Amino acid sequence: MKLSKVTIVVATAVAMTLSSGVSAFASEGSTPKVAKVALTPDQKAAVKAARAQFQAAHVARQASIAAAKAAVATAKANFAVARLAATTPEEKQAARQILKAAIEAAKASVPAKPIRPSRP
Repeated sequence: MKLSKVTIVVATAVAMTLSSGVSAFASEGSTPKVAKVALTPDQKAAVKAARAQFQAAHVARQASIAAAKAAVATAKANFAVARLAATTPEEKQAARQILKAAIEAAKASVPAKPIRPSRP
């Protein structure tokens, strides 16, 4: 049976994930439980502000992703038209380079994933 490199990589990743999950599950039984402590009003306000900031960053990132998807779709449409209009290999390569640049610009416009706040 022939196995492709992708199949081998996927199988290895699944095996590693399952083995790490089993070891993590085994170590959870020995960790002591930590009792929750009541938060002060200042801490509650800080947590609430951090959650609001996270939510705002999340919404902004989702909007940026949507805008990037629209930009990539437009670039792909422009590439298809330019490729059909191209008569030489150099023109086709130039159209591809323009598409690649547009995709990289769209990727760069998406901000990093925000980090979820944790309870103090």
